[in-house]
Amino acid sequence: MLIWAIAVAAGLVAAWLAYGWHSAGLARVAALARFVAVAGSVALLLDATAGRQRVSPRLVALDVSSSWRRSRDSAAFIAAWKAAEDEAVDSVLVFGDSVRGASSPPVASDRASRVRPLVEHALATGRPLAVYTDGEVDDAAALGALPAGSRIVVGPPAAGLDAAVTDVRAPSAVVTGDSLEVLVTVAAGSTGSPPGRLQVTLADRLAPSIVLDSLGAYAERTLRTRFVVPAIAGPALLRAVVSVPGDVEPRNDTVAVAIDLAPGAGAVFVSTSPDLDVRELATVLRGTVALPTRGFFRVAPGVWREEGTLASVTEDQVRRWAKDAPVLVIHGDTAVFGEPRASSRGSLMLMAPPTQATGEWYATGAPPSPVAAALTGSSWDSLPPLEVSPNVPAGEWDVLETRRARRLERRVAIVGWEQPRRVVVVGASGFWRWRFRGGVGVGIHTALWGSLLDWMAAEHSDLRAAVPVTGLVRSGDAIRWRRGSGADTLVQAVLVRRGMDSGDTLMLRFAPGMATTDTPPLAEGVYEVKVHGGNALLVVNATAEMLPRRPNLQSGTIGGGAVSGDAPRLRNLGWVFALLIAALCAEWILRRRLGLR
Repeated sequence: MLIWAIAVAAGLVAAWLAYGWHSAGLARVAALARFVAVAGSVALLLDATAGRQRVSPRLVALDVSSSWRRSRDSAAFIAAWKAAEDEAVDSVLVFGDSVRGASSPPVASDRASRVRPLVEHALATGRPLAVYTDGEVDDAAALGALPAGSRIVVGPPAAGLDAAVTDVRAPSAVVTGDSLEVLVTVAAGSTGSPPGRLQVTLADRLAPSIVLDSLGAYAERTLRTRFVVPAIAGPALLRAVVSVPGDVEPRNDTVAVAIDLAPGAGAVFVSTSPDLDVRELATVLRGTVALPTRGFFRVAPGVWREEGTLASVTEDQVRRWAKDAPVLVIHGDTAVFGEPRASSRGSLMLMAPPTQATGEWYATGAPPSPVAAALTGSSWDSLPPLEVSPNVPAGEWDVLETRRARRLERRVAIVGWEQPRRVVVVGASGFWRWRFRGGVGVGIHTALWGSLLDWMAAEHSDLRAAVPVTGLVRSGDAIRWRRGSGADTLVQAVLVRRGMDSGDTLMLRFAPGMATTDTPPLAEGVYEVKVHGGNALLVVNATAEMLPRRPNLQSGTIGGGAVSGDAPRLRNLGWVFALLIAALCAEWILRRRLGLR
């Protein structure tokens, strides 16, 4: 439009300058010819458009995630493929794990439903997009950026009764003979689930089954069970299986995780004043550091309870557990068993929260220390304040420094010693706020306490060169590995899938200063892992695409982004040149009749 505005303005000015002072009717015709000739010439010079933009036809894409095969026959997917093939003017794209050209016909086997790469492809070409999907995608919000004229076509939802185990939460390492608490989350499909039962097994030992009440459509319920850990040392399989009558999808009924069973505790924490700080520290001990852990709380003078079961224990029992612990954490009254450093033969952490309000102190940095590398690049400005004692002793090195109002008086919150054994003193409280606020605080909290406890446990570390990070792993997830003993940056691991005669060799590369590394996803199954120093278990469960999920898309038009396409240009139209020549000739003849040169 701007080009045509310039051309029209130039034509009007030229006609006015040449004939504006003439009033004869013949002069007006000559002025019109001058206007057409000048405006057309300027429009040709700037290559103006001569019509509406011709938008390119839609790209057509088909979702090939495994969720098509959950509680459905193949008819719905085949119908979607045929409809996509009929609409496409060029080849059909398929998406899920990635975006690629379709085979004929494609197979619904991808272990994800990511649409963002597809949206980026459509935006790069400037063409609208037609998406054929089952309505269950991982990042539906990305579709809002599609070019205008795009549309979504959603196939029929999965039908039939379906109950699935979606999550299993349990400590990654436990002590044999202890009580183990397991949390299992069960979800229902689009038509709900009738009453059933949940069965949990550890090392093929059955725990008491749990009654599962009926669930509504897409409802979830978390069930809790507790049982005694069998007297077996080594890696074991914890398995949760849900069974309901009429379940049409058996592939999502079972979830398994690996747990290390140890004959004795790797870490013991004792608290005389239990609070949220010690609860979050126990979470890090059992999760990030993966030490078999026992905890004891003093709930009244001389009255002790075991963490988790709240079973009554005597102070002498707690004292013996603390004395023999490879890693001991004492929270609250650090002199509860006498002189603090005589409480244990192993590594020791003394957490002495301030007894009086000390104002707001903000973490501002991590001075050089054995754990400073894990805190490099931390966003200290994002953290809530702490309460810091003014009486923290001077250590061999400082772990965490704080300042009042972030700029005034400096106090050290955590200090440490390496000789004659590893000791850490924490003179602050309020670290739980870092996790409760969420965001970057969660990562910094885990990095701080995980690196400290890793360092303390290094003298009693896992003899295995590397182990898979335990927890729920699904097909399509990257496998995370944690370095054990030693400082090798290259570790060889042999993985043998149960039921197979031979295995594969993985070379695990740990970056300098990093304790974890990731490797590509593996197929579903239970893998025996052999590394220098011992064995481990790795369980890969069915892909998350097999879990019931409420559709987050519906059929209809979508997108408002710009589209690209070709519009006809004046230079490509021969009759425009003829019109301009005719206008110039007509003006020349009329000027002669008017007596003008």
